[in-house]
Amino acid sequence: MKISLYLIKYKLHIFDMDSFVALADPTRRRIVETLADGPLSSGEIASHFTISAPAISQHLKALRDARLVRVQAKAQRRIYELDAEGVDAVARWVNEVRRFWAGRFDTLERELRT
Repeated sequence: MKISLYLIKYKLHIFDMDSFVALADPTRRRIVETLADGPLSSGEIASHFTISAPAISQHLKALRDARLVRVQAKAQRRIYELDAEGVDAVARWVNEVRRFWAGRFDTLERELRT
């Protein structure tokens, strides 16, 4: 058990935590959820929120820096979409932690039944 916990802590330090820092903000989480439906321009994203367009731009920059979204320039528009690699990296980390806890809950259940 100590080895497994150590490995999770080790991976936590290796894993780029910028993604989790970015997702800690509720507006950024909503932007990611909005982009899960497909690519949108920054103006289309801003229309889903009551905050200013410059504030949305700052959130989008944080999400880009965390590699959760990427942007393409099309004419004078900026089109944002989820960055599959960044989102997959977060999902892989969550699955590893989930596997760790699933095993612990199985052990707890066995102990409680005896």
